[in-house]
Amino acid sequence: MQASNHVAHTVPDAMKAGLLEFLSGFITEERYTRFRHVLEQRTRYLTVVVENAYQSHNISAVLRSCECFGIQDVHIIENLNEYRTHKDIALGADKWLSISRYRQGNAVESCLRKLRRDGYRIVATSPRPDACTIWDLPLDQKTAVVLGTELDGISEEVKQAADLFFTIPMAGLTESLNLSVSAGICLFQLSKRVRESKAEWKLDEDEKTVILTEWIKLSLNQPETVIREFLRKNGVK
Repeated sequence: MQASNHVAHTVPDAMKAGLLEFLSGFITEERYTRFRHVLEQRTRYLTVVVENAYQSHNISAVLRSCECFGIQDVHIIENLNEYRTHKDIALGADKWLSISRYRQGNAVESCLRKLRRDGYRIVATSPRPDACTIWDLPLDQKTAVVLGTELDGISEEVKQAADLFFTIPMAGLTESLNLSVSAGICLFQLSKRVRESKAEWKLDEDEKTVILTEWIKLSLNQPETVIREFLRKNGVK
């Protein structure tokens, strides 16, 4: 769902629910029910920011973990490295996510400014003395988890901007985890804590309508043809 987490721009807002109903007739009831069930577990209370990941298999595994643990939004900062996926690892997970990419100007600042505007606390994985553990990280508001590269971690810019830092406690001699492994642990633990909390973590009905419409469009061979037929039937040119 890169750069496409909205229904067709030619469809008036008042007709989006009708479009969803129309599109649902082009997929099986089983698939529609599956989509609805998955959406009930989707959240935007947690989101993930991947900064300058340079190995496609790692970022693909992160996207797969996001999808599996119900994280809808992923933000990718490409100051140094271009975002690429490895299809054999992502297994199509990226198409079910809302992916925002930041490549121009000060990508870090643009990304974090947007997240703050949307009400997120910025937290980052970093082995700092003042960092809390993943179990103690406060989740009393929407949280954006920033993951850096394996070699360098998060950038200095993220370190200056982050609200909180946390670590994954380890008992071995190796002091770091693979990026995708770290992401998987973080998302499992944090999403579990959020779902067990009193936070309003679920998507609202408008969000569900938009995402479900996109998912159905992704399931069709010629979605724009179907949408044009819907518009024609409803007198929209």
